[in-house]
Amino acid sequence: MFRNSYFITVVWRRFRRNRLALAGAGVVGLLFLLSFLAPFITPCDPAHLDAWHVLLPPSTQHWFGTDELGRDVFTRVIYGSRVSLKVGFVAVGIAVLIGTAVGLVSGFYGGWFDSLLMRLVDIMLCFPTFFLILAVIAMLEPSIWYIMIIIGLTGWMGVARLVRAEVLTLREREFVQAARCLGASDLRIIVRHILPNALSPVLVTATLGVAGAILTESALSFLGIGVQPPTPSWGNILTAGKEYIEFAWWLSLFPGLAILVTVLAYNLLGEGLRDALDPRLNR
Repeated sequence: MFRNSYFITVVWRRFRRNRLALAGAGVVGLLFLLSFLAPFITPCDPAHLDAWHVLLPPSTQHWFGTDELGRDVFTRVIYGSRVSLKVGFVAVGIAVLIGTAVGLVSGFYGGWFDSLLMRLVDIMLCFPTFFLILAVIAMLEPSIWYIMIIIGLTGWMGVARLVRAEVLTLREREFVQAARCLGASDLRIIVRHILPNALSPVLVTATLGVAGAILTESALSFLGIGVQPPTPSWGNILTAGKEYIEFAWWLSLFPGLAILVTVLAYNLLGEGLRDALDPRLNR
């Protein structure tokens, strides 16, 4: 316990010295807060139509203006953050679970089994991921659950390679050899000794993966095969905004800024975690 608490203290000391990473963590925390408190901080329902207030510019009544149906853009952007967070975390969760399992088994047992799994990873990496997602979703009914599952099933290869590389070094360490000598089963060695020591790079990859999943979902929704109206998503808000960009700039500006700031925040947070968890950095 003392060793774990000391490690956390060292990591936090390194992390807090990175002001950009702290800023990214603050933005991510604020995004979570806004998404959970959306019903209490937004002025109206995201699907409420108001034909008398169509395409109004930003004002004190409508902070981000209104869209072509009179819906409050600020409300829809806030509710759109819920969709983005859900897609990001569920998709990355699926990818991390699959990639971690494949990487652990492949690196621990090695031999022909390792070669077989790595060739599978190579084959998956040969497919253009975004176009594969487009093809699968085009054959299915557009749904947020399909999007999350497909992004997760097509994004685990990098995690698998990363975990395998960690396991290849960990399986020869003294504590693993000692566990073998004591008669520990393979499952116990993997779960109790190898997995905890291989989680640091996985955490960084997962943080960066959330940003990628949000971008993918936004692109799919922008193309019209992602989250379907009237459910608000940053991507489909941008889709509506492109028709009126010449005189209703706020329809494209605010959801675009939301995507930019969120993805940048996750990238800064991931970079900060990578630096803080790297034992070779003595800062």
